[in-house]
Amino acid sequence: MNENIEIATETIQLGQFLQIANVIETGGMAKWFLSEYPVFVNGEQEDRRGKKISIGDVVEVEGVGTFTVVRES
Repeated sequence: MNENIEIATETIQLGQFLQIANVIETGGMAKWFLSEYPVFVNGEQEDRRGKKISIGDVVEVEGVGTFTVVRES
């Protein structure tokens, strides 16, 4: 499943992105989630919740799905 996630800014932090994509419930869960579950940004594993995600990036959360970042319309 590939789902588009809209953001209003040029970049967003990975922790915030996971919350917007309904992968985690709160921003505080990001550090724990990234230490327990593989998350890939553009094919590379990422474990930093502060990693900047840009429009056009593809975020894959193992066991959840694949998300493409698009500009909010």
